Amino acid sequence: MIIRTLAENTSITEDLGSEHGLSLYIETKDHKILFDVGASGLFLENAEKLGVNIAEVDYLIISHGHYDHGGGLRTFLQENKKAEVFLHRLAFEKHYALRPNGQLEYIGLEEDLEQNSRFIFTADRLFISKGIQVFSNITQREQLPVSNKGLFVEQNGKMMEDNFSHEQNLVVEEDGKTLLITGCAHNGIVNIIEHFHLIRRRMPDYVIGGLHLSSRSGSKENPADIEIIGKYLLSTKAKFFTCHCTGLEPYKKLKDIMKDNIGYLSTGSQLII
Repeated sequence: MIIRTLAENTSITEDLGSEHGLSLYIETKDHKILFDVGASGLFLENAEKLGVNIAEVDYLIISHGHYDHGGGLRTFLQENKKAEVFLHRLAFEKHYALRPNGQLEYIGLEEDLEQNSRFIFTADRLFISKGIQVFSNITQREQLPVSNKGLFVEQNGKMMEDNFSHEQNLVVEEDGKTLLITGCAHNGIVNIIEHFHLIRRRMPDYVIGGLHLSSRSGSKENPADIEIIGKYLLSTKAKFFTCHCTGLEPYKKLKDIMKDNIGYLSTGSQLII
């Protein structure tokens, strides 16, 4: 299984662009999968430079209804004419973020795309193909990331705190190895892994994605809570590769705790597992 990072906040080289967003390309023996499309068409530009043919992607999974994961959706639909696109049924709700200037900014998906016939709307758990599934409906037993504060959803004309029911996670299995991918882990990475364990009766071998331990507004998780999270992640025996909304400073704290059990994925990174 090959994983290439097409878009992320940082880059391994000046030849590849970076942005506040995430897009991961996963290639198995049988399928080519795209997980999120970043904030713009940058994922496509980088894909071309990395030798990834977006037109050949079989499945696109959008992790949740925020622009930094679905902003490149229109570009994808123009470039790829065959892939099925899997989004949670609530992904097109109107999502907003409270910015430092006190203004609410729309951070949702482009609403005019919602009726596309290639979209498959999910809820709870869906088996896409052999060894490929998505799941949501996470039980929020442990506290959610502090960086969730200031994220809202409009429901029935009223602004409500987002409960992140529109977030889904991807599981890919091949050759006896199980990979769990999360976009931002708004539901809390501990809650997500515990939910995975509940439905699979085992821990994943690899976990990739953002952990939302920081935000664009500048908020960061309490160091004591990062230590608790790091020790929990270490206890799962999984290998972690994080990125995007984890934040570089929180990542360094996790690295101190987890050592070689965690790495960072920048744009242009490649993993073979």
